[in-house]
Order: sequence, then C-alpha cells, then structure tokens
Amino acid sequence: MAKITYVEFGGKEHVVEVPNGLTVMEGARDNGIPGIEADCGGACACSTCHVYVDAAWVDRVPPKQAMEADMLDFAYEPDPVTSRLTCQIKVTDALDGLRVQMPEKQI
Repeated sequence: MAKITYVEFGGKEHVVEVPNGLTVMEGARDNGIPGIEADCGGACACSTCHVYVDAAWVDRVPPKQAMEADMLDFAYEPDPVTSRLTCQIKVTDALDGLRVQMPEKQI
C-alpha cells in the first residue's frame, strides 16, 4: 500500500492510501478525489485522468508507453516531462509518498 498525495489545481491536498495493484486513477476514484474524471474507466482511451507528477518522482514512476504518450496529446496543457495518465501508473510500495498535481481542467 502506498500513500499518495493528490493536489487539486487550487492547492488543496488529499493524502490517501492506495492498495498495491490498483492504479493511481483508481485510488482517486475510490476516494472521491476531485479533478480526475477518468471518463474511459482506465482504458487509456481518453486524457481525463491527466496529472503532473511531482518533479522528484518523474524518474521513479514506470516510464510512459506509446499509447499513453499518444493520449497525452489530447490532455489540457500537457508537460513533456511531468504529464502522466493516472490510469497507467500501477501502485506499488515503491510509490509510497508519490505526489501528483491536477491540471486546471480535464478535456
């Protein structure tokens, strides 16, 4: 299980424990975190679970796969380094302390 901090666009923080095996998106959904819509339910078919991974964590999360990189082209103001789709980040103990920031909006 990992404690993940979800930071809303306005700065409000939500720290939740997410079980291993779930995705960062499922952790947000299951805990009612605003700002992650996840319209496709985690199929990597939209960009509504887009976040900016804290700079200290960019090299510690699994790398982006091609499909995720393609979907990030549709996200609101994607950053080439920190933008990720939370449906593509599986939670493990190694992600304990992960911080993600929501964009101003999801599209």
